Amino acid sequence: MGVRDRYRFPKSGLTVKLSLVLSLAVGIQSVAAAYPHNNVSINKNKLTNQAVITGKVVDETGAPLPGVSVSIKGTNTGTVTSPNGTFTVNAPDNAVLVFSFIGYERQEVAVAGKTSITVRMTPSSKGLNEVVVTALGIKKDEKKLGYSVTTVKGDALNTAKETNVAYSLQGRVAGLSVSGTNGGPGSSARILLRGVTSTSTTQGPLFVINGVPMDNTQRGQSGEWGGADYGDGISNINPDDIETMTVLKGQSASALYGTRAVGGVILITTKSGKKNSGFGVEYNTNYQADQVMDNTNFQSTYGQGINGNKPTTVTDALNSGNLAWGAKLDGSQVIQFDGKSYAYSKTSDDYTKFYKTGNTFTNTVSLTGGNETGSFRLSLSDLNNHAVTPNSGLNRKTFNFNGTQTVIKNLDINLTANYVLDNAKNRSGLSDGPGNPNNVQFLAPNEAQSILAPGTKADGSGKEQSFTNDIYVTNPYFAAYNFMTNTSRERLISSISAKYSITPWAYAQGRIGYDKIHDNRFIVEPTGTAYYPVGSNGKVVTQTTQIGEFNADVLLGAKHDIVKDFLNLDLSVGGNIRKSTFSGTQIEANNLIAPYFYDISNGLTRNATNVQPANLQVNSAYYTADFAIKNFLVLNTSGRYDTYSSISQAVGRGIFTPSVSASFIFSDLAPISGLDFGKLRVSYAGTSNGAAPFNNQVTYTVNNSINGVSAAGFGGQLANVLLKPYTLRELEVGTTMKFFNDRFGFDVAYFQRKSKDEIINSSIDISSGFTNAYVATASVQNKGIEVELHGSPVRTGAFNWTSSFNFTYVNNKVLATDAVSGNIGLGTYRPMNATTAFVIGMAGPQIMANDYLRNAQGQIIYDAQGNAKAGPRVASGSVIPKYYGGFNNDVTYKNFNFSFLIDYRYGNKVLSATNYYSIFRGLNQMTLAGRETGVVGAGVNEAGQPNTINVPAQNYYQSLARNISSLNVLDGSFIKLRQVTLGYSIPKSYFTNSPINSITVSLVARNLWTIMKRSDNIDPESNFAPGINYAGIEGTSVPAVRTYGLNVNFKFKK
Repeated sequence: MGVRDRYRFPKSGLTVKLSLVLSLAVGIQSVAAAYPHNNVSINKNKLTNQAVITGKVVDETGAPLPGVSVSIKGTNTGTVTSPNGTFTVNAPDNAVLVFSFIGYERQEVAVAGKTSITVRMTPSSKGLNEVVVTALGIKKDEKKLGYSVTTVKGDALNTAKETNVAYSLQGRVAGLSVSGTNGGPGSSARILLRGVTSTSTTQGPLFVINGVPMDNTQRGQSGEWGGADYGDGISNINPDDIETMTVLKGQSASALYGTRAVGGVILITTKSGKKNSGFGVEYNTNYQADQVMDNTNFQSTYGQGINGNKPTTVTDALNSGNLAWGAKLDGSQVIQFDGKSYAYSKTSDDYTKFYKTGNTFTNTVSLTGGNETGSFRLSLSDLNNHAVTPNSGLNRKTFNFNGTQTVIKNLDINLTANYVLDNAKNRSGLSDGPGNPNNVQFLAPNEAQSILAPGTKADGSGKEQSFTNDIYVTNPYFAAYNFMTNTSRERLISSISAKYSITPWAYAQGRIGYDKIHDNRFIVEPTGTAYYPVGSNGKVVTQTTQIGEFNADVLLGAKHDIVKDFLNLDLSVGGNIRKSTFSGTQIEANNLIAPYFYDISNGLTRNATNVQPANLQVNSAYYTADFAIKNFLVLNTSGRYDTYSSISQAVGRGIFTPSVSASFIFSDLAPISGLDFGKLRVSYAGTSNGAAPFNNQVTYTVNNSINGVSAAGFGGQLANVLLKPYTLRELEVGTTMKFFNDRFGFDVAYFQRKSKDEIINSSIDISSGFTNAYVATASVQNKGIEVELHGSPVRTGAFNWTSSFNFTYVNNKVLATDAVSGNIGLGTYRPMNATTAFVIGMAGPQIMANDYLRNAQGQIIYDAQGNAKAGPRVASGSVIPKYYGGFNNDVTYKNFNFSFLIDYRYGNKVLSATNYYSIFRGLNQMTLAGRETGVVGAGVNEAGQPNTINVPAQNYYQSLARNISSLNVLDGSFIKLRQVTLGYSIPKSYFTNSPINSITVSLVARNLWTIMKRSDNIDPESNFAPGINYAGIEGTSVPAVRTYGLNVNFKFKK
């Protein structure tokens, strides 16, 4: 007969649990009872004294550590620490307590009669149980993930600062490429994860800050006709407020964000306070100086002039104002545009003297606090920049708050707010347009930049003093001090969330987030500008834009054993409503009535334009489920269903984004000598993206009135109501291994992704009544490998050296565009006979340039004038690097720390306007050949006979520059010493009797040294616009800068 633990009294019918009765009888909570043949006996040897054990668990800094598992070894009895790190448990006096927490070493402590225990947890030396923030802000054990995730800590971002924090990610994450615009402080960054994802000109990851998606759109950029870079969304974030940036590279990692995550996701978690931490104050001050780098190696043998002659009159000087086709420099006196004579010799007052030493001061004060029920962090920051371009700069004020409060038991409320007030003064003109001060870079060797100052005529009229007869090449000083491109941005990113712990293993969460942007631009083309007719007095433009995004989401989460100690389920389900709005207005005032008075009301004619509003609503439902078998085999599946207001009901408005991944932690099966951790992973995901608002609708434009009646008409864009969402599918396989207490480890991933039915704007037969239509026909494929290596060559008590290296290879191919044009044209630089385009069968975007026309034997063919003939325009290389990565090192010795970062790119091309101008204007070293004798090109004439025609050097090289655009296709590869820091923490013994807890002083430098590059006269990173359509096109931008600085951090005692 089996053992029974219950007894029913026959008369009363009362049933009792025998073990409970026995426990009460002996005054303890549990006994060992044996019931042979239903006879109860007590084994006295198994009875021990019980005690109430109280204690506290803290982390390595002494801060309370909530959520730590406290269990009695050998039993299922236990508890978890409270928000302030305390615990209470009833245990035998001879018990052993086991303390465990993700990211920390497991500890065992013998009770041995103690009633109070304090435990300090030690971070895991193996780094195997690190918790990372994944999609939707869900925290997971990194070792169980089936996809690639990389976390960059805020300390790596806020010592050597950039005015756009995205640039601080350069070289730190495998698969992540960051480049941007040489447009001055706060300019935009081009961020690509795993290469070019599609044929869209707007690519890049979704940024999510504290769970709230944030707008990172580049609202305006320069183009082939000029303009300025107005910055992007990520440039508004203060790096001092960042705790971590987590990069979700693969589609499986980002699938829970649905259609908008086709370019990956970067999660930003801002700093917060800790409960029971007391009140703390931190002050960080940073100063950085920017110095312009001269990457040119122009010829300095011949000076200003035309056809080998010096200027002898003011007219000659104006005709040759930006040309170096003159005579040899001989030190004689020559006349200039201002009627004065100057030495005809190489000047030391070159273009670099036009630019100033840039200065950036950043000061951040943060207050933190926490008690048993809540915590907060409040920071105020001010960035004040004076740019290298004269009369240009940036001021950014940031307010950041992150607070959490337990309002009732198990219910926590979190509030975050990030308010930014950003004002940029006179953003620099870029590309080939008037009002661009960067034309100063192409002065002849004898032209001193200072003689162009102050930029206005000496008669006091305030009009532009031209130095060349090309009226669209603005005097750099006049451009810097009279043109205006001022911008202001007011932005609030905020959220409020509530999280209720239903049980120790289940919770419900609701969150509302809002990102509101208000932009203003004030643009002036001033009175007296050379290209304006007399009396027009210039132009004023004001632009106002408002962008908003509202998100409301709910999430239910549960993590529990389905089969105890064997199968665990981690499940989250939820939904989201997103509403996006965009509107804008532009007012342009021309022919100013009163000169030099720059106000919209001063225009003789005024035109107002309302930018087409765009409103979008997306309703979503999603889930993610992790099934873990013994914690060594984990299967994840997730899905998101989005319905778009911009997708026609004719094709169904719903888009489903599924993903599945698996990880196999083989190191947990059996110990392997030297191997700490080993994991294999595989994932597959599908992402889609819908049409933009109005792509499937006919739009109308209000035209000029006729007889007082407003007229309207539809444009040339044919609506396509049958537009379907395009799809992106990705497969990823990888492995992670760590050895010898994490002294060495690596992570390797292979990915393959393919897009299908991408929506592009295609040309159509004009007989249809339209010129263009959106069609879903394009396709792009990416294959690649990511490698991350890390190691600790030295690890001692006083001296530690950690090193990491990452490498990325991406093989991109355009599989399809449309059936009409074949290629998708992108961008160009106006004077150059070249463009960029997506080309079928090749990596994109390709530079399309004209090489020399050659015969069957490869000989260059020359025309009747002796100039080289151009062949057809052909693909000349992709502007996106095929290989890239970084090498990072951190060394600490006692109170000193030293770090350096090297990053590299290889396998991309640059379309260089600097090279074009240097050839056309006689500055390039190649133009020295034949200066005085003329040039006879090596090759044959059109009849196939040897070319014998001698061409004056200026005619010959200017013809090359105009027609043989392949000369301007340069190698964009480089290796750079990107960042160096040297810091010292002053010993705390110096602050024994002061309110200061610590001071850390750091010397910093960025862009210190170009170790290798394969292109002359340029910085291969230089771009004048951030969009994919202008990627790889260089010219007439703010020069690259080298930065030196000092960072001092003060922490005060609590």
